Amino acid sequence: MMIARVKFAPWDKAYDFSFTDLKLVVGDWVMVETELGQEAAKILTIIKGDNKQDLKPVLKKLSFDDVALVTNQEKREEALSACQDLIDRNNLSMKLVDVHISASSKRYNFAFISDNRVDFRNLVKDLAIKLGANIRLTQIGSRDEARLSGDCGSCGRPLCCRGFMTDFISITSEMAEAQQVVHRGSERISGMCGRLMCCLSYEYEGYKEMAGKLPPVGTKVNFEGSRGVVVGQHLLKQTVDVKLNSSKEGERPIIVEVDVNRHKKNIPIAEKIMGKKLGHRDKK
Repeated sequence: MMIARVKFAPWDKAYDFSFTDLKLVVGDWVMVETELGQEAAKILTIIKGDNKQDLKPVLKKLSFDDVALVTNQEKREEALSACQDLIDRNNLSMKLVDVHISASSKRYNFAFISDNRVDFRNLVKDLAIKLGANIRLTQIGSRDEARLSGDCGSCGRPLCCRGFMTDFISITSEMAEAQQVVHRGSERISGMCGRLMCCLSYEYEGYKEMAGKLPPVGTKVNFEGSRGVVVGQHLLKQTVDVKLNSSKEGERPIIVEVDVNRHKKNIPIAEKIMGKKLGHRDKK
């Protein structure tokens, strides 16, 4: 048994369905059996499954004409226009983004974004009467909106979320700090959605590994006979800034940049910085 992970709408979550004899590839549109009836969906990934898994089946692969029928753009635009008109009438603080219409046209799922909690009960009633169908409204995030309507990122390439990314992961300020880009300001490390860029996660583990090879900021070290403390790291260069106190009273401390991965003839210097042989770290 094989498992097809599909989405009914770009902003919807993914669901798993089973199949055996069908020849399917990523990107195909299929008809699947759901608790609410048959539904058209797009395949995101295909994996080998376990026969013990109880999943609803993929019924068939959809042809080009089938896809055009179930994703009728004219019907979608009419539904969006009707919904926007009723949003304005009800004076609701929400931005309509997209709509998904079921294969049977009996269910409409409208996606919207809003900064506040929205009471859309009257809107649902009005839409049900207007469209003669079951209505659902789904609040999505700004990242989902960027996936739907975005174009290019600050790198000049198409947005990752519109290409190969299938699921969003949590992007934290820790990732930006580990890659030493916080000083650039939030605007330069944020995407079109206003959130931290997804690409901050791509090299995060690599930067953590490089940071682990350097003494942490605040480490007390001996360097060429002087007592100092690590005050900065340069991860890509694998160097550290060491603040050295002058042996002469009244002289200002100096800061030197030290490479901890020098050639063999300079290994003793690196060993002092790392506190391995000639200069152990202060236990305090």
